[in-house]
Amino acid sequence: MALNFNPIASQSQKLPSFALPPMASLRYPKVCCMVSTLPPSSKQAESLKRSFMPSKPVHGQVSHSMPPQKIEIFKSLDDWARKNILIHLKPVEKCWQPKDFLPDPASDGFDDQVKELRERAKEIPDEYFVVLVGDMITEEALPTYQTMLNTLDGTRDETGASPTAWATWTRSWTAEENRHTDLLNKYLYLSGRVNMRQIEKTLQYLIGSGMDPGTENNPYLGFIYTTFQERATFISHGNTARLAKEHGDIKLAQLCGSIASDEKRHETAYTKILEKLFEIDPDGAVLAFADMMKKKITMPAHLMYDGQDGNLFEHYSSVAQRIGVYTAEDYAGIVEYLVDRWKVKELTGLSADGRRAQDYVCGLPPRIRRLDERAQERAKEAPSIPFSWICDREVKL
Repeated sequence: MALNFNPIASQSQKLPSFALPPMASLRYPKVCCMVSTLPPSSKQAESLKRSFMPSKPVHGQVSHSMPPQKIEIFKSLDDWARKNILIHLKPVEKCWQPKDFLPDPASDGFDDQVKELRERAKEIPDEYFVVLVGDMITEEALPTYQTMLNTLDGTRDETGASPTAWATWTRSWTAEENRHTDLLNKYLYLSGRVNMRQIEKTLQYLIGSGMDPGTENNPYLGFIYTTFQERATFISHGNTARLAKEHGDIKLAQLCGSIASDEKRHETAYTKILEKLFEIDPDGAVLAFADMMKKKITMPAHLMYDGQDGNLFEHYSSVAQRIGVYTAEDYAGIVEYLVDRWKVKELTGLSADGRRAQDYVCGLPPRIRRLDERAQERAKEAPSIPFSWICDREVKL
């Protein structure tokens, strides 16, 4: 059940704990301190706790599941990562920046450029904006994703500025991804088609809720997750580019396409990490692959909430599925692609558990497609619902 954000009303004639006491009271600092730090009532405390909990419960969280000895594998791969993974980053001076795709506020023609952008946006249907907003909010929760990467044993950034290849990758990947959030956010702000306050509330709820994708501080699981997600976002942004072109907005298509290109580069890097793990520890790699597939890849924004819709992520996902931005077929295709890319069918010398895991992931794509066929039949009866992101206009799920 979704929880509403109900701020605690301030009590009359009491200073908040962060306020300075009146000057007349400075001679009695102990008394002031006692007054300002009185604990809230149990009812208030429970209300405050609920206000900052995720809109949906996160069950079954597991931590540090990787055997400690395997941490040494990742430490030993630091030099390999420096030579093979960091090459998939671009120097800052060669990267595009959000400014390259948006009206120039320093230009005399800024107002005309904004007007032109808004005129193009008028021709794009509401359903597209629902998906673009959902994609933007997913990108905007970047602090959560960097935090997740820094939970992984053996590859985390131990100091915040560690010189290891793993830490360098995490920080630089985050810096590149941050451009995506800036670009989409500013475009939507200028478009005039969306309710930015509701979008901003959704983002605050989402970052506050965090995420638990089931990676268990385990880089085997973590890098399978990131590989899958980067390919999924490559597909999603590529499809928003395609649809923008179909709706006649070439500039929006270029914007989305540039983001997709970054995601493809990042996918290549994460895919190579798993290729290396399949080479040196095929049993551990295939067991991790099967583990993540059995859990199902939880989308990063699955806890999104706008203060109103307790099933917001499911509704956004349904629209994305219906208009072809990201579908169950895409999910099945990613599994199939990774099975082929990592040569899972060709693995030999596996343990009994490893062979079962191998059979499971290799047989998964057809099963997903069969389930998708049934879901599509049910989707034909889906209703239209209002989305707060687009000023409560209704869109068919």
